[in-house]
Amino acid sequence: MNPRSTAKSIRSRIGWAQHPNVRSDNQLTLGERAADVMRNGMGSWTFVFCALAFLAAWMVINHHHGFDPYPFILLNLVLSCLAALQGAILLIAARRADQIASELANSDHKIDEETLSLMHEVHELTQKVHALTEDVHKLTQVIYTHIASDKP
Repeated sequence: MNPRSTAKSIRSRIGWAQHPNVRSDNQLTLGERAADVMRNGMGSWTFVFCALAFLAAWMVINHHHGFDPYPFILLNLVLSCLAALQGAILLIAARRADQIASELANSDHKIDEETLSLMHEVHELTQKVHALTEDVHKLTQVIYTHIASDKP
């Protein structure tokens, strides 16, 4: 499966990729796409269970005899390297999530400014309608007074 199509399908399920102000697909750098793929891969239950199965298999194979004698020095080295890389990947993924949140916040701010402007316009129109309604009420009172004074 193509990593781009995988990332795209995951983003479409999340929903933020549909937002007009969030960059996606070809607008992203290679590093951003890689961060998305790694975050979605390493931040899954599938990864956790596969890692546990790998560790269990390693220990079973090397328990009594094997290429990595007790206490599994090579395995410890591999796990230490994996932990170091995961820390860096988590930071990269967090930066990417912050970037997405920032893009969404900027969009929300623009929409809020437009909404505030529209609310001011609606308020002004409401005040004008209220003033016109008062004028119509006053004119109606004048007409009723005039009609009442014309009666014999």
